[in-house]
Amino acid sequence: MYEQNNTGQRQDAVDISDFVFAATGARVRRLTTPEGEHWFPAADVARNLGYANTRQALQMHVPAACHKRLSEFAQGVCTADTLSKLAAHRLQKSMKMVNLQGLLRLVHGCTKPECEPFKDWVSKVVTTIQRDGSYSLEPSPAQTPATGAPAYVMPQVVADAIVRLEVRNIQADEMLAAFQEEQTVLLRKISRNQSMIADALQDIAQTLRLRHPEPKLTPQQLLATWNAKNLVFTEDIHAVAAYLAPALVRGAASYRMEEIATRTGLSLARVHDCLRTLLKRGCMRQTGCAPDGAPVYVLP
Repeated sequence: MYEQNNTGQRQDAVDISDFVFAATGARVRRLTTPEGEHWFPAADVARNLGYANTRQALQMHVPAACHKRLSEFAQGVCTADTLSKLAAHRLQKSMKMVNLQGLLRLVHGCTKPECEPFKDWVSKVVTTIQRDGSYSLEPSPAQTPATGAPAYVMPQVVADAIVRLEVRNIQADEMLAAFQEEQTVLLRKISRNQSMIADALQDIAQTLRLRHPEPKLTPQQLLATWNAKNLVFTEDIHAVAAYLAPALVRGAASYRMEEIATRTGLSLARVHDCLRTLLKRGCMRQTGCAPDGAPVYVLP
């Protein structure tokens, strides 16, 4: 690509052009204001340098004076022609832009060895723009067979670097695939072992239940136990306890006081007192209420 910019005269509108890194095809857009200032989208450089977060990269490496949003200096020149240029180059007013100094700070802040060719190229672009006001690739004597336009020679050192990067990428992909396969096998083994352990524990629990079955308490045995401990000491309390006992030994008893009063022939006040006594003496405990509002009692 041949990029040329004449900055000897003041432009009447924003000028936008692209620089293309011949080695990889990496594209860096450049915006030149009517005053001749050059600005570059930070995302273009951050992406080619492998920064995961453009905003964080700017905060770490670029002074505040060297970067700002495109909208901050494009407001005064937002003509129809400028808007058309911005749209054609996919530039949005919310984009963070860096000037030449900020571009260099962002580039040199990257320490990845594989980015060295791109960093060298950006440094060359910035230096050439500062010195000559423009930047262009050197055309070779050869002509492309299809169009007859000048072709461009890729330096051998760059071509060798691309080959090395491709080899590293292939090796890294192979290592990642092997690691993922090993991880999948390991996870399957762990899952299979966990399933075997769970089955074994269930078998052990079942065996223990068969060898040592839990004693089944009857309502009569429950009442006899309460009587032996002198927990039920009046006929009224015994009547309420006898009504609740069958449900308690099955798991839970849930009755409204009106129902208990009807079945036992006691008043609501007396039923209430009997329930309080059974709770206070530890014969049962309340765990909540049923959907119909009836209290739920269980054995302690």
